[in-house]
Amino acid sequence: MENGQSRLRQAQEDVEEVKIIMLDNLNKTEERSGKLGELDNRAEQLLQKSKGFSRTATKVKQKKRWENIKYKVIIGVVVVLIIIVSVVVTVILQTQ
Repeated sequence: MENGQSRLRQAQEDVEEVKIIMLDNLNKTEERSGKLGELDNRAEQLLQKSKGFSRTATKVKQKKRWENIKYKVIIGVVVVLIIIVSVVVTVILQTQ
């Protein structure tokens, strides 16, 4: 009888030990779940910020491209005017 009670007591202690381990594992799982939720929120925020950055970068790129084209046109007009003035001056000087 003593041997049976001893085995029963040992089994109950083992069950209690497993129960404690399982509860600890459940608590750790809940903590990880919360941390994963936080990471998911951070990832979503970073994604939104990166989309905004991409839009801003595209707008700046287009603006700079148009400024570049504008300056090239201005330089071209100035060069053409200089050539026209040079030709006119040369023609006037040759006719005198």
